[in-house]
Amino acid sequence: MRGDGRVASLSDSYEDIFMTPTTAPPTPYLVRHGSMRFVGAFTAPESATVRRGDVAILRTERGLESGEVLCPATPQALAAIPEPTRGELVRVATVEDRAKIAHIAQLQKQQYETGTKLVTQHRLVMQIVDVEYIFGGERLVFYFLAEGRVDFRELVKSMAREFHTRIELRQIGVRDEAKLLADYGDCGKPVCCNTHMVVMPPVSMRMAKLQKSTLDPTKISGRCGRLKCCLRFEQDVYEEFQKELPPIGARVVTEKGQGKVLAQEILARRLLVEFEDGRRLPIAADEVLTRL
Repeated sequence: MRGDGRVASLSDSYEDIFMTPTTAPPTPYLVRHGSMRFVGAFTAPESATVRRGDVAILRTERGLESGEVLCPATPQALAAIPEPTRGELVRVATVEDRAKIAHIAQLQKQQYETGTKLVTQHRLVMQIVDVEYIFGGERLVFYFLAEGRVDFRELVKSMAREFHTRIELRQIGVRDEAKLLADYGDCGKPVCCNTHMVVMPPVSMRMAKLQKSTLDPTKISGRCGRLKCCLRFEQDVYEEFQKELPPIGARVVTEKGQGKVLAQEILARRLLVEFEDGRRLPIAADEVLTRL
């Protein structure tokens, strides 16, 4: 007997008898959202037409937010996101949604000024950097800088009375400040932390030295005042190429004679060699016959 009351016949397939109809799972998309540029996977209704670059309305753990669609959330794309947020893509933004987003942008300027005045009134040693008003009005987030811990409990109460919504205060560092406010870097392009970067990579002075960058802090520092993130982007290539070169101090044999490596030009794959007769000549790495 079939589940629908009919008797199964030999002509019924296995799927007809035992499998129940299923609907296709919702299509997931990677969407960038929030002032801190979170990236997450959001499921969209099958009937929705979603394209790259669309402004979308999302349902996240913070409430209703607006965001920018990046691409389908393939396994390869998700693998590049350390901790993606999750939620639902409710709809592609309508004309009314876009008007509300523009209104929120203006409203945030007023909220910033009011919030700054309240900080002054409470005599707190902190600086408000940016304000984020969630699209659905569920919460108002103030991002601030401070040297140490700040007791802002009374400030939150005053803000709640002023703005009539849930208040969230988030202390950030100078690199996060650049992520919120910076526009263009020295290269003439939008700063990486405000575009494609998901996490802030560690950057050290050792990287600058290996890449033969100037050690002038004003020239190797980004908008945040810290070492530029692009030093980290190129580090893997420098380290890979350096492994193929004789180290500084090594003795090598070339067609021009024996000598000691004084310096490396890593990207050019060249060496500065001091030969036994006192000559100092640049040579290509493939001119080295052997190492002593």
